[in-house]
Amino acid sequence: MNKKLITILGPTASGKTRLAAHLAASLGDAEIISADSRQVYRGMDIGTGKDLADYVVEGKTVPCHLIDICEAGEKYNLFRYQQDFRQAYDAILARGHRPILCGGTGLYIEAVLKGYKMEAVPENKALRERLKDCSLAELKAILEQYKTLHNVTDLDTPKRAIRAIEIQMYYREHGTQDRDFPSTDSIIVGVDVDRELRRRRISERLRHRLEEEDMVGEVRRLLERVPAEDIMYYGLEYKYLTLFVLGRLPYDEMVRQLEIAIHQFAKRQMTWFRGMERRGFCIHWIDGTLPVEEQVERIRGIL
Repeated sequence: MNKKLITILGPTASGKTRLAAHLAASLGDAEIISADSRQVYRGMDIGTGKDLADYVVEGKTVPCHLIDICEAGEKYNLFRYQQDFRQAYDAILARGHRPILCGGTGLYIEAVLKGYKMEAVPENKALRERLKDCSLAELKAILEQYKTLHNVTDLDTPKRAIRAIEIQMYYREHGTQDRDFPSTDSIIVGVDVDRELRRRRISERLRHRLEEEDMVGEVRRLLERVPAEDIMYYGLEYKYLTLFVLGRLPYDEMVRQLEIAIHQFAKRQMTWFRGMERRGFCIHWIDGTLPVEEQVERIRGIL
């Protein structure tokens, strides 16, 4: 087989990480590049679902890149991801190995496959001041006025929505410079899981992380060194658990709201992936309920 990039994508709780690791082990010389916008942060393990044990197959750890590459509290972005992806991708090919891109952040995946021209967008303090009192719904309505591509899957806090508007406004006013970021040809595999099964998996996994893995403790440790506002910027688990730890939400209500938010997030992920198909990407969907060994064989058949 040649060394063409393989991309494995799917919504949260679809089993894509475990599948990517087993596929890499089956190929023998493959390495994984993560496509997750939050797993880049050190110390944010449970809430981001790193599931590092999934990378161990038959006692051997599959190499994985772009996990734990920056500190919690930093504002990692798509521009940086493109550069980091290309560095990891080129290094894997230089070793004669095969790269596997795996994750659920559709914008990151699409940006590296198509080679979007991105810039390091500076802060717009005047814009932030003007929008600071807007609700999340109002901010999303503003963002919808822009026709260019933006990430709608992670916009669950006003701060993230303001940053998205900031980026879109910058591109509208300044355009993009001619930056040499090539497109990357890839075989794309999507892990398809029935909606009800996906919802059940999400709910079960959330309770396991809360009751067995001490996700609340992870957030408490983060709050010892990172301001609460910066933790909540990451959304989902980190937003709602921070509100609980600060005493702004009772535990049961926190769990209820968080569970709803994760279900909505997974739905937005699938909407993005279907949109990728409309934008010209060929995604080979496989049944996520099949045994992982059978999923691997089906992917090898596609290859």
